[in-house]
Amino acid sequence: MKIMVINPNTTASMTRIIGAAARNVASPGTDIVAINPDCGPVSIESHYDEVVSAMALLEDVRLGEKEGVDAYVIACFGDPGLLAAREIARGPVLGIAEAAMHVASFIATRFSIVTTLSRTKIIAEHLVQRYGMSHHCVRVRACDVAVLELENPESGAFPLILEECKRARDEDGAGAVVLGCAGMADIVKKLEEELGIPVIDGVSAAVKLAEALVGMGVRTSKHGDLATPIAKPYRGRFADYALTERAGPASSRPGRRAKSTTKPNS
Repeated sequence: MKIMVINPNTTASMTRIIGAAARNVASPGTDIVAINPDCGPVSIESHYDEVVSAMALLEDVRLGEKEGVDAYVIACFGDPGLLAAREIARGPVLGIAEAAMHVASFIATRFSIVTTLSRTKIIAEHLVQRYGMSHHCVRVRACDVAVLELENPESGAFPLILEECKRARDEDGAGAVVLGCAGMADIVKKLEEELGIPVIDGVSAAVKLAEALVGMGVRTSKHGDLATPIAKPYRGRFADYALTERAGPASSRPGRRAKSTTKPNS
């Protein structure tokens, strides 16, 4: 089984963290291909960032279809380009926000989300509503740490995240915490030791759900709005994104994608 884990931003060091988290939970024999594009934003912290990053993400899915990828994980908590990716993928495509919320709802009746900046808190709140999780999610909290600061040992990010997680537990009455950024994937165990409640990383959740769906033989429905997009010409700089009726993607751009940062599981 091959699962492509796509970090939609261009920061390779974050992709290594994401890839390690995916590999740690993947079953033996699952090939984790963790990648990021080489064009686009270095971090995704706005609606604008999401739209721009989605274009490169879709190129990766198109290439993955040619390479026989079985499932995809979009490793950004905004789940950018999720439905568009499902339109062009045969296998399952999971966003880490949707996956994490579902997993949290399986193990706790109430959960809170702890994310990065306050503006992304609003984006997460919209996703809670879209995914029908309003009756499970007590609150979305922001620690006001920029995404790239998560990797900076001198930023003091961990104590700020921990403090918000404690508030989620004590003030919100949350039985679990969902981490609202893929860049937090490497601090799950440390947080759980401090909190004494489950902490859900969306990367790990999405990988395990993807394995389950592929194991069940489930593919993305091509009936209705997730059917392959209607073939039509695209003009100008987006001409390469046009789909042909039979072959799917009309072309790809070799070399645009960054190399994998993880090795296959064994």
